[in-house]
Amino acid sequence: MQKEKVKYVLTKKIVWIWFVLAGLLASCTNEEQKTMPANFIFNFNADVEGWAEGFADYPVDSDSFYEKSFEYSTLPEPLDQNTGALKISGNNHSDDLFMFVKRKVTGLEPNTIYRVEMTVEFASDVPDGTPGVGGSPGESVYIKAGATAQEPAPVIDEDNWYRMNIDKGNQSQGGEDMQVLGDFSNDTDTNEYTLKTVSNNDSFSVTSDENGEVWLIVGSDSGFEATTTIYYNRFEFVLTPA
Repeated sequence: MQKEKVKYVLTKKIVWIWFVLAGLLASCTNEEQKTMPANFIFNFNADVEGWAEGFADYPVDSDSFYEKSFEYSTLPEPLDQNTGALKISGNNHSDDLFMFVKRKVTGLEPNTIYRVEMTVEFASDVPDGTPGVGGSPGESVYIKAGATAQEPAPVIDEDNWYRMNIDKGNQSQGGEDMQVLGDFSNDTDTNEYTLKTVSNNDSFSVTSDENGEVWLIVGSDSGFEATTTIYYNRFEFVLTPA
């Protein structure tokens, strides 16, 4: 009888220890998940992968004059034309046209500050040091990226112009919601389409909303007063809880 009682007590302790260990393991797993970076990569191999376009810094009712366009495309020659890309284009009559693409991502921790690493790859046929109207078609077209809890969108201001509802900065200057990653020149001395990759060197952070969602945005802020056409080939955003 005494042996059965001891066996019962030992079994009970083992079960209790197992539950404690399981709880600790689950707690550790949850904490690790909360600190793991979220990596969002877009290669556009088949379609736009949920990205949508937008334009700002131009007058209302002048869409056709600015020759705005956006489509799913492939990279231009001599690049690999089996590789997909987002093609966005506009004629910068305002000397300030902002062309962008945006996408919402989910699955983050709610109301959490994330450090954001941003990498953008695009195709450009503008050689370094090329002069142009109002500014260079390369060095005066600034590639920006960012992340916000609020959906980025153009809104009409008191002067009847489309302006962004987020702080993107202006041309060569970044803002609270976007950083300048580089410019549109192709880092060569030829006007042949070349892939260029730019990333943020400075720290950047965003706070997710109550649903654990964030909007990603990539765009060009132009001081070149003519047409710019960009083929975005690859985006990577790494969001790490701060």
